[in-house]
Amino acid sequence: MQFYIARHFGFCYGVENAIEISYKALEENPDKRVFLLSQMIHNQEVNNDLVSRGIKFIMDTDGTQFIDWSELNKDDIVIVPAFGTTLEIEERLKKIGIEVQKYNTTCPFVEKVWKRSEKLGNDHHTIIIHGKHNHEETRATFSHSSDKAPSIIVRDMSEAELLGQVIDGQRSSSDFFDIFEGRYSNGFDPEKDLQKVGVVNQTTMLATETQAIADYIKKAMSLKYGEKNIKEHFADTRDTLCYATNDNQEATYGLLEKDADLAVVVGGYNSSNTSHIVELCERKFPTYFINSPKEVINEKEIHHFDYDNKEKKITMSWLPKNGPTRVVLTSGASCPDTLVDEVMLKIISYFQQTRSLEEVMKDFE
Repeated sequence: MQFYIARHFGFCYGVENAIEISYKALEENPDKRVFLLSQMIHNQEVNNDLVSRGIKFIMDTDGTQFIDWSELNKDDIVIVPAFGTTLEIEERLKKIGIEVQKYNTTCPFVEKVWKRSEKLGNDHHTIIIHGKHNHEETRATFSHSSDKAPSIIVRDMSEAELLGQVIDGQRSSSDFFDIFEGRYSNGFDPEKDLQKVGVVNQTTMLATETQAIADYIKKAMSLKYGEKNIKEHFADTRDTLCYATNDNQEATYGLLEKDADLAVVVGGYNSSNTSHIVELCERKFPTYFINSPKEVINEKEIHHFDYDNKEKKITMSWLPKNGPTRVVLTSGASCPDTLVDEVMLKIISYFQQTRSLEEVMKDFE
């Protein structure tokens, strides 16, 4: 039994900070109602623990309301999750009398994207956001960016190429409004607002894809306005990439160089950064996306998530046992390290005559 474990995985600073502030809010307010705007992070185990301690969710990650705003009052505590929130929700909470910033756990790297967007807006750029339009971080970024400048969300390279066709005139403004319905700011004018642009990202997207999209848009602007004029029409925004997401992804690329039988990725099924790690692992290995050790039923059966089809699956005879079984093991940035440990120990338990972790660790002393 052999494991290849990612050089970098698990909780990032933003997630650790958010969880710490959440527990602090509970400790400091034993006699008050404590709410989370939505899931603290995209991890079922962490969110379940917070709920067990009395925290209530106001909405789900897609914005579906569980608790009406009218049920809140000025004495309630509301925690802003690591993904941040929209300016509209901030204003709504302030009108109720709730102090928004006291337990605001917005990740500094998300705020960095907002600041970069603001600078782009001040320089009269239109902001292209690479992200999933229904993801709460993207909704928050779009709210902040569209307050400062025309903004649009693109999901992937294929959508970036469609936008490029609008930029170079192959597609009309009417096509633009049909293709990007619900993903552009009020009053967006494709003929005027696509003359000067910059690309920022949802921090949990594939960094390589964000860069590819930025490079593609830059090339489209160069072809239209000329290479010598590119600085007047395109802003280089690579500094909005999140270091933790990037490190996790780079570590996964390292795993792809290994010769293994399968990969197990641990994380929340609605976790964007984890889904991209799954996507990378699937390029080489049979990959099982699980949210906890409970999904590893036994050596013959595993319950996992098919991210492409958004459905749970059961796979039988998933764990080969002929010769050394080699397993790639990693997790997303919202997964506690303890869950990864538990998954590893559970898989080890299905094999005979394995070395203990203590023995293995002595090799690294």
